[in-house]
Amino acid sequence: MRILLISAYEASSHKAWSDTLMTGLNQHEWTYLSLPARHFAWRIRGNAMSFAFDPQNKPTLDAGYDLVIATSMTDVVGLKAFCPALQSLPWLLYFHENQFAYPANDKQQGLVEMQMVTLYSALAADQCVFNSVFNKHTFFAGARALLKKLPDFVSPSWLDKVESKADVLPVPLEIPQATLSSPFAPNSIPNIESPIKLVWSARWEFDKGPERLFAILKELQRRGVKFEIAILGEQFRTTPPIFAQIHAEFSDQISQFGFAPSRADYLSFLSSSHMVLSTALHEFQGLSVLEAVALGCLPVLPNRQVYPELFEPPFLYQSHIEDIAQEAKGAVDRILELSSAPLRKPDVAHYYAENLLLKYDVLLQQLTTQGAS
Repeated sequence: MRILLISAYEASSHKAWSDTLMTGLNQHEWTYLSLPARHFAWRIRGNAMSFAFDPQNKPTLDAGYDLVIATSMTDVVGLKAFCPALQSLPWLLYFHENQFAYPANDKQQGLVEMQMVTLYSALAADQCVFNSVFNKHTFFAGARALLKKLPDFVSPSWLDKVESKADVLPVPLEIPQATLSSPFAPNSIPNIESPIKLVWSARWEFDKGPERLFAILKELQRRGVKFEIAILGEQFRTTPPIFAQIHAEFSDQISQFGFAPSRADYLSFLSSSHMVLSTALHEFQGLSVLEAVALGCLPVLPNRQVYPELFEPPFLYQSHIEDIAQEAKGAVDRILELSSAPLRKPDVAHYYAENLLLKYDVLLQQLTTQGAS
């Protein structure tokens, strides 16, 4: 099978997903096109032009394929309009996230425009696939709510057929087997000794809740808890200023501050930590959390976004969107509870690549068969 894979905004997690598909399903012939992860609003609105009118891409776009897989930031309608060779092919649109569940931000501009591009793409694709049930639910609920606000000649029922065919397939975890066996055997109970070793790994942006991370660290300090923390994650050209304050006030407790030098180093930080902490306001699968749990960490997560879908209540602390201090107290309570009587870590083996890639392949085969018929 000849597959064109298009990533319109190549964030690190999107690149990891693409690499896992192309490597794990190497019986197919893959062609990959991507655009860099910058200028977010423009990338969503302009990616079809960026792909179609780049002379270097024309031979690739016209090469002939059996299937097109695109991330949900890709303008499917625009690419079909600009590239006749892609019009009659089956398209699979993969949702790492959606813009309908994005937290409010005063600096955010053009949100409805970005939502409309994604809505058009979903209607134009042959199959929509989401990385979680939470992602799927919030997309269709948000898209219907938007359609209801539009003045005329629209109907929320347009999405009924799209939703009826929509599937859920998480991003597979690609972790070397040697790393998985150390330091904790699968599902073992970590031996938590002082200091408590935490890891926080997320994009350094406001929607991942860095102010909430700061509040939790302050609460740990206020209670006299001995801890270390590795603050990992992808950084962009602008970073919320709270990170500088975190580094200034907790430099003695920070074992790593910033993107890990290599994938092996990143996995080492995860496997040497007791708990993985999240403060996210915007999370659709929690790939870094799942990776940390696979490597032995106990999750400490707010009971919002996708997390209640992934983990049982003992690993969740109460979400308080309007009261960061109260939320921080709940998070520290959970950290101390888990450190004093650690639970058996959750089993996330069903997210491993060897268990998910077969499901991907079955879906791709079905889609190309339907397209051919």
